[in-house]
Amino acid sequence: MKYMLLIYENPGTREAFFADDELRAAMNAYVDGLRESGEMIAGEGLADPSTARVVRTQNGVPAVTDGPFMEAKEYFGGYMIVDCDGIDRATEIARDFPPMPLGGAMEIRALMDGGGSED
Repeated sequence: MKYMLLIYENPGTREAFFADDELRAAMNAYVDGLRESGEMIAGEGLADPSTARVVRTQNGVPAVTDGPFMEAKEYFGGYMIVDCDGIDRATEIARDFPPMPLGGAMEIRALMDGGGSED
């Protein structure tokens, strides 16, 4: 079953991650292990939210604004797509994510198949 792991972070967790060589090495080993097991399908970090744009429909007309306008303290910082045995294994993968002790969160969502089914 395929799952998307949505990584949420805040400016402090991002700064701490990039300042810690050991943590980045642990992250590389973590991803390499998921690739070797065949569970890692894809994954990327996202640029800082200040570089983003949001398109919303207002009164039937698309409107574009800079960056996500939100009062939240966390933002969507990246994702991984894994193919594993089920939600319990996807949860283990999320739990073992090396930056997890820094804070932030990871949401686990099953991917729907091409026909719209949530196997």
